[in-house]
Amino acid sequence: MAHLLLDFTLPLRAFDLELSLSVERTVALVGPSGAGKTSVLRVAAGLAEPSRGGVTFGDEVWTGLPPERRRVGFVFQDYALFPHLSVRANVAYAGPVGDLLDRFHIAELADARPGELSGGERQRVALARALARGPDVLLLDEPLAALDAHTKSQVRGELSELLRGLGLPTLLVTHDYEDAAALADEVGVLVDGRLRQLASPAELVARPADAFVASFTGANLLRGTAHPSGELTEVRLDGGERVFSTDPGKGAVGVVVYPWEVSIARAHEDDSALNVLRGEIGSIVEIGNRVRVRIGPVTAEVTSSSAARLGLASGGVAYATFKATGTRLVPL
Repeated sequence: MAHLLLDFTLPLRAFDLELSLSVERTVALVGPSGAGKTSVLRVAAGLAEPSRGGVTFGDEVWTGLPPERRRVGFVFQDYALFPHLSVRANVAYAGPVGDLLDRFHIAELADARPGELSGGERQRVALARALARGPDVLLLDEPLAALDAHTKSQVRGELSELLRGLGLPTLLVTHDYEDAAALADEVGVLVDGRLRQLASPAELVARPADAFVASFTGANLLRGTAHPSGELTEVRLDGGERVFSTDPGKGAVGVVVYPWEVSIARAHEDDSALNVLRGEIGSIVEIGNRVRVRIGPVTAEVTSSSAARLGLASGGVAYATFKATGTRLVPL
């Protein structure tokens, strides 16, 4: 299957966006606002002209081609549906409707206007319109950002199944790592116009390239100074605490530990966890059947039943424990 190749420089207001990226299946670009994510889509679609390099699809050079001559389906962040047209007319504007209304379960909404639809329904219409063009490449700009939390979970699953079924080279951008990990085969972290790391979601969590990648994927990042200590590395944290890691390191480092690697106790217990941090219980946030608890500098994630058993309440004191094998050291 042909793949989309982006290799270009695009001057932006604060920096030059420089990217070399091959898209064969589904690739997500994540990063903070203003990192240049949407500009990448604009270059791919022909809506922005780079100062160097360009875009190819297979053996075809797309550089310099106007948007209408690129076989691209583009789903915009706000979906950009025509408010005065019906669902059917919105889809037909891009190409033959065919079975797209049935395929996206919007046939019964064919005569409705976008203003009468829910967020999830509007997204389905936007996707159907993008596919009506018969695209070779699909571009998605923050595809789930306009949805409420309840709808988002359902639509994320639907979109994931759709992308796998289509098998099109797909490039999506989002500021939400959870969305990226659920939808994409590869995730690239883009910061200030540069790709920090490109890998599978699992690889990014297991081996983040730097402190930003680690924190963006949801890890705790504890800053300190490392030096060898026998078979382990001891890190003196900026707050004075000591933690140990099985990763080698020396000098200024970030200790990466994910919330699910952290256990909580109300009293210090001698167990196999080498790292113990005592702190005041801060925020307590329920996410489904899990609870995220902030203890001093660390966020832990435990089951709802564990949180209830421990009697966690904001303002109390607890111990966060994690194993040396559960940490990663990254340069600062």
